[in-house]
Amino acid sequence: MTENMKWLKAPEKYSINDERIEIITEPHTDLWQRTYYHFRNDNAPVLQMETDDKYFSFIVKTDFTDSHHRFDQCGIVMYLDEDNWLKASVEYENDKFQHLGSVVTNHGYSDWATTAIPADVKTMWYRFSRREDDYCIECSYDGITFTQMRVCHIWEENGRIRFGVYACSPEESSFKAIFTDMKITECTWKAHDGQQPDNE
Repeated sequence: MTENMKWLKAPEKYSINDERIEIITEPHTDLWQRTYYHFRNDNAPVLQMETDDKYFSFIVKTDFTDSHHRFDQCGIVMYLDEDNWLKASVEYENDKFQHLGSVVTNHGYSDWATTAIPADVKTMWYRFSRREDDYCIECSYDGITFTQMRVCHIWEENGRIRFGVYACSPEESSFKAIFTDMKITECTWKAHDGQQPDNE
């Protein structure tokens, strides 16, 4: 799988083979656009593949045992351009808790949805699913049972997307992020079977 992935802003130090990706983050790297903080950061290393497949799921295990500074993070990403992307990760906060969360950025404005998890969690699985023009992000502590984090839409997505993994350290820090157990499957995000769409 990794042979089909390409760097956007490659880090100085990394290693890649068929089974494992390691990224050594550099200080002051991040993905964020405008909202609340009013700054724009667009320099995190992103490793992605391209597809125009409308139905699939991408699964990866992240290991962030080495993270130790506020906002150290690694996870999944779908980066189209600086104003349109999404990501999900665990962000280190302190020795008591961290933020499990996701960011969706549309038209240059980011949101941030989080929940607190214990600081001793050092690995997390993610499943990123596409169903036509919408997306579902899920997480798992064991790679078996996944829980929905969010459902979202990217407005400027035009059919062909790029998705993969990222890692960064927004403050004065650096750590080793490890990605393993990557696979692409049929879309596990099932079609909605509840309320019918409104007539247009």
